[in-house]
Amino acid sequence: MLTFELPWVIYLLPLPLLAFWMLPKARQQQAAVRVPFYSELSGLEQQTASSINQRKLRLSSLALIWCGLIAAASGPTWIGDPVSLPASGRDLLLAVDLSGSMKIEDMVVRGEQAERIIAVKAVLNDFIQRRKGDRLGLVLFGSQAYVQAPLTFDRTTVQRFMKEAQIGFAGEQNTAIGDAIGLSVKRLRDRPGDRHVMVLLTDGQNNGGEVKPIPAAKLAAENNIVIYTVGVGADEMITKGIFGSSFGSRRVNPSADLDEKTLQEIADLTGGKYFRARNPEQLLEIYRILDELEPVEDKQETFRPQKALFYWPLAFALGLSGLLALGLLPWQFWWSSLTNKPLSAQKSS
Repeated sequence: MLTFELPWVIYLLPLPLLAFWMLPKARQQQAAVRVPFYSELSGLEQQTASSINQRKLRLSSLALIWCGLIAAASGPTWIGDPVSLPASGRDLLLAVDLSGSMKIEDMVVRGEQAERIIAVKAVLNDFIQRRKGDRLGLVLFGSQAYVQAPLTFDRTTVQRFMKEAQIGFAGEQNTAIGDAIGLSVKRLRDRPGDRHVMVLLTDGQNNGGEVKPIPAAKLAAENNIVIYTVGVGADEMITKGIFGSSFGSRRVNPSADLDEKTLQEIADLTGGKYFRARNPEQLLEIYRILDELEPVEDKQETFRPQKALFYWPLAFALGLSGLLALGLLPWQFWWSSLTNKPLSAQKSS
């Protein structure tokens, strides 16, 4: 879209005409011209017609130069289409347990028994998609903890990394909850802004790593990092009997190792909340609650790129002025000075 920073300058276009009509004309006194020969009179008539054409050409050129100067002074600017800027939302780290217990099939997805990690991936995919405007990161932990996706506005990449995560990536023998919190604090504490959030999802208890969960949570609280903890796993599950039959089957608690007390304390220390997800529906509801507790920034900044165009009409006016000046130069005088011949000699030759 073309706009003008000083559109009122356009009203100056008729200024030369007003000056021509309103200012008094200069009086010129010329001596009478004697023309002794008719041939010279005929040549004079041709010169007069030529001078009239040249005068018209000069006036047209001057008019175009004036129009170019007015157009340049009006500040023509091209404004491009709106471009969205990344919103300055919060930093949100997702810490997901990939220990061996996440293989337990106590979740129902699309009517079929599924592993815990499958249900977690399905729900997290939708949650990540809704966090537009937040910088998201992904921490995976098992026996160790590591950053799978650093903080980024690229939600698609975080979704892909979560989808590709597999049990055993971080070791599956132990669950290093403290290390996951410590690593997240390290990533978040030096970040700009005053709102840093961590969502910790696990189905067990801390039995590995070098950092204990409670000291790590206290460190997070000191750095104004809020931690929401989610305990995953059903309260009961019927194990299959011999050869898959009901004979010998029994009812067990697959979440017996879940340390809810520690997860609750972690949330309390940092100003977050603890949630219990026994099935995918509850897990989905938890992330909906998280959307309410940590709403996405609604304000989205945009800008429209601007490009000044004044130099085009200005260059046109200057170029035409140069051509007009060259056309008015006394070429015969310059040629005589270069060749060291008087004008009379040039005419006679």
